[in-house]
Amino acid sequence: MGIFSNLFQNRVTTGEVISNPSDPYANFLGGGSTYTGKIVTEETALTYSAVWASVRILSEGVASLPLHLYKRLEKGKERANSHILYSLLFASPNPEMTAFNFRETLQGHLATWGNAYAEIEYDMAGRVKGLWPLRPDKVIKERNKETKQIQYRILIENEQMILPSERVLHIPGFGYDGLIGYSPIRLFRETIGTGMAVEEYGARFFGNGARPGGVIEHPNQASETVQKNLSDSWAKMHQGLSNAHRIAILEEGMTYKQIGIPPEDAQFLETRKFNVTEIARIYNVPPHKIGDLEKATFSNIEQQSIEFVVHTLRPWLLRWEQNLNLQLLRDSEKKNLYSEFLIDGLLRGDSKSRNESYAIGRQNGWLSANDIREMENMNPIPDGDKYVMNGNMIPIGAEPKGGENNAKNQQ
Repeated sequence: MGIFSNLFQNRVTTGEVISNPSDPYANFLGGGSTYTGKIVTEETALTYSAVWASVRILSEGVASLPLHLYKRLEKGKERANSHILYSLLFASPNPEMTAFNFRETLQGHLATWGNAYAEIEYDMAGRVKGLWPLRPDKVIKERNKETKQIQYRILIENEQMILPSERVLHIPGFGYDGLIGYSPIRLFRETIGTGMAVEEYGARFFGNGARPGGVIEHPNQASETVQKNLSDSWAKMHQGLSNAHRIAILEEGMTYKQIGIPPEDAQFLETRKFNVTEIARIYNVPPHKIGDLEKATFSNIEQQSIEFVVHTLRPWLLRWEQNLNLQLLRDSEKKNLYSEFLIDGLLRGDSKSRNESYAIGRQNGWLSANDIREMENMNPIPDGDKYVMNGNMIPIGAEPKGGENNAKNQQ
């Protein structure tokens, strides 16, 4: 078992956050503080629904796709299901996690911290036997001053341990040096902080009985004690949704005057919509994927879903595939083996479009019945591997040769 595998539960449940001193850009951004007063970190940002939805869509999208290890053949490929790495990628990377949970966790780290790390566990033969996720805020990627080789400093339970590069799977997001990804949460903390502040404003507004603030005017000079008691009494009687529409009784000639800008004048709803669109833009997620259906129609939503796979998911999948191939396969295996996600099912469209596509492929000889049945997750049928062509739909190779029909007709 790996160095940190027995501490897996502690890593997941711990609440302490250790900043990454090797990321000067994060320090430049001010450690999560924003002009709105909201503290935006990779964890607090998830309390904003638009961020949560975007991260969840990306994480579940990557985790839900089948991931296979393939062996290259002279023509084509086949699944290398006898390789030890195949079951780790497809079924379970360690005894405590499914492949879905593992990829969902690491993709969530990528979408928030901009980096995903996992400890690589080897067996006695030097083969990969386990992958254990590491929290990005407890990992520092650095170069050894003497050997100049990349190593990872792991901060856990008030201790530091050094792992060489071959012991850590690192999938970086976008970054200028190509080695460490930048956290989108820190880069766009002001945008996220504005959205969080708008949500808090709305909550406080409705918590105040859906009424803006106001002042109570007293005809005479009131002492500080009287002012405080009056304010506390008014808040107790009229603040909160449970006290909305209660009758107010003012004594001694006091009057109540409403102040503040009503939410419709402050474009409260428009601001909320704009912030949702901004978060979707940051993560390159179609707005309808995170619940904004304002510009979605029956005619374009399918195309938007396909664009989401091609332009949003596919770059993340390539990051996964290429880093898995680079870091988990032995040098002698890299020419013959590779990992790949299956995304064909997400690009097929509706049943009508699929059937039309299958018909074209079948009638033109580049799809067999069993090819189509496999794509539809159906079992093969006898003689279903034959390829046919237009005309009488006869097997390719069995068509009459030139002059053959004329010779038969003359007999």
